[in-house]
Amino acid sequence: MAWDEWEQLKAAAATRGSTRMQLNHIPMDPGGSGASGKLKSQKKTWTMAGEDTKGLQDDIGKALGKLDDGQSGLGETSGCESVAAQKELYDSWKKYVAGVKGRCGELGGLMERSGHDLSKSDGEVRAELDRAAAKYKDTDAVGGQAKGR
Repeated sequence: MAWDEWEQLKAAAATRGSTRMQLNHIPMDPGGSGASGKLKSQKKTWTMAGEDTKGLQDDIGKALGKLDDGQSGLGETSGCESVAAQKELYDSWKKYVAGVKGRCGELGGLMERSGHDLSKSDGEVRAELDRAAAKYKDTDAVGGQAKGR
């Protein structure tokens, strides 16, 4: 979810006034007056989510190893267009998957820190997310480049 979308959702919720929202499977308060009105966040939940997100790095690392194994034995890439194209694809995927691995580490760390320090402002969290987004900028849309073809 993009930061702008998050801000829009918060603004829409603030302007609803007395309209109440109930999440699925979350009962209204026993008095029947609706939700308690306060959002509660638990450090343990943020910490676990951060650890789980960082834990994805292990599986991604294994996938990178398999990608490398599949590339071994390819040999010299010059003189054969299909081999050169395969090498270009391999390099692209290796870079992308390594970026996903790094992004999981940064996002997981941010979530853990947010759990330890729930007093961070939206601006501070946004700044950290923006730094991570800039560092791990997504690649262009699928379709490839013509490369003079």
